[in-house]
Amino acid sequence: MKVFISWSGEQANALGKALREWLPSVLQNAQPYFSTDDTRKGARWANEISRELESAAVGLIIVTKESLQSSWVMFEAGALSKSVATSRVIPLLFGLDAADVSGPLVQFQAAPFGREQIFRVVETINSAAETPALIPKTLENVFNKWWPDLEVAVTEIL
Repeated sequence: MKVFISWSGEQANALGKALREWLPSVLQNAQPYFSTDDTRKGARWANEISRELESAAVGLIIVTKESLQSSWVMFEAGALSKSVATSRVIPLLFGLDAADVSGPLVQFQAAPFGREQIFRVVETINSAAETPALIPKTLENVFNKWWPDLEVAVTEIL
């Protein structure tokens, strides 16, 4: 299942990379697309990103103070909301509260970074899977095993 990770700015890039590396440990069927790591060298990056936006089952929007008003993030959020039929577009807030978000991103249910909210995001991604999803208890166990790794990585970045 494809998960598109949108970002803008140095800090959001580092956070997106951490999520890209962590997510398949929790959900083995997740295939995160993170442009800096997954765009092939020599590829027409705009075409490749467009293709990935259209095929994503879930979109994660990395939102930091730096990227809050990024036109690129707004463009990708709009593209994801058009192509993801059930609107599984999730702004992930780092160092921000939902009240800090304005503009087009307010239409999506945001998740401030924290254990409970990220678990709910993982549940959403798990439920979007076309292949059999993890049962709730297994998902909880796997998440609990891998959560400390993401928490440490994000804390170091922030």
